[in-house]
Amino acid sequence: MGIHAQFAKAVQLADGSTHFVQPPRLLSASTSFNTVNVWHASYDFTLDLPENAGEPLQRVTIALREGGDFPQFFLTESCAFAGGSSRRGQALNLQGVTQDRQSQSLTIVFDPPVTPGQTVTIRLYPIRNPRFGGVYLFGVTAFPPGEQARGQFLGYGRLHFYEGDRFWY
Repeated sequence: MGIHAQFAKAVQLADGSTHFVQPPRLLSASTSFNTVNVWHASYDFTLDLPENAGEPLQRVTIALREGGDFPQFFLTESCAFAGGSSRRGQALNLQGVTQDRQSQSLTIVFDPPVTPGQTVTIRLYPIRNPRFGGVYLFGVTAFPPGEQARGQFLGYGRLHFYEGDRFWY
């Protein structure tokens, strides 16, 4: 039996929906600068798609669940690559990145989908960091391909932003 046939049997339900057999894992979330109002920061979300996922990774949503200020992002600057933040591998092609201010979320779509057995980092560039300090929790959900794909919530990426010191001269 071919690999593709095994994937199709393993993860498509009677209602036509698809899901991961073994879901991806959120390994880490980090920022290059953790001070409020800083420009030119980046946010990295690193995921591991296991060999036995059963489906490739088509899209990821990242939604602010806790925190005082959802940043705007330079969507066209967003990128993804194989490997972790400190071990940047081959660039992965994105079909697009969209932002929904109302739901305070971003959707990242891979083209082609990421094959199982890879670690992937999504790098986002906010216009500036949030205006308010504190803990910001970003919920990360992964989706396989398909019109009726069922998302798998992977957990929260936690970023902590600090108020800057005030210097009086």
